[in-house]
Amino acid sequence: MAVPWMGQFMVEQGLLRQLVRNAKAGDAASFERIVILHERMVLRVAQRLLINPEDAKDAAQEVFIRLHRTLDRFHDDSELGPWLYRITVNICRDAMRRAKQTLPLGAAQDRLHAARNPEESAAAAQQYEMVLAALGELTQREREVIVLRDLEGCATSEVAGILGSSETTVRSQLSTGRVKIKNYVAARLGRWKHETRP
Repeated sequence: MAVPWMGQFMVEQGLLRQLVRNAKAGDAASFERIVILHERMVLRVAQRLLINPEDAKDAAQEVFIRLHRTLDRFHDDSELGPWLYRITVNICRDAMRRAKQTLPLGAAQDRLHAARNPEESAAAAQQYEMVLAALGELTQREREVIVLRDLEGCATSEVAGILGSSETTVRSQLSTGRVKIKNYVAARLGRWKHETRP
């Protein structure tokens, strides 16, 4: 029995491979289309890794500059998504090394899916900012694993490939990162309840 969405997926992958071939041949419009199809994903990952929205925008721009420079090395039969994840992670690592400072906790422009009313919207924004703040407490590698596995939904094997690590190491870092986030959120909620108690 055919799976309805598989046909759509194959068409999209086929189209993407054609765009990559055209871009490698020098077609600027095809490269621009690749950027349009992936810019939200790249910016989202950069924001989650770097926390600071301005740094994330700079990193996302650098991702596509590097993609353009290195596109001729991309194999036509590979999937572009994991390769872009790898470039994004590497550029964010470079940005963090250059900054050599603690990531700022707090401000986040990215928001969860639109809520039905202002109260839900405010709660969703507060929850998302808390997750971003918790991400800022993790080590660089723990943050990369949590972002790729839990927030982006990549498989453990895919995360290992993107980060050049073993699946065992990814699982260990994932477990440690999740515990740290849970403890951070619990502590912050505990402080909030204490401060708001009459």
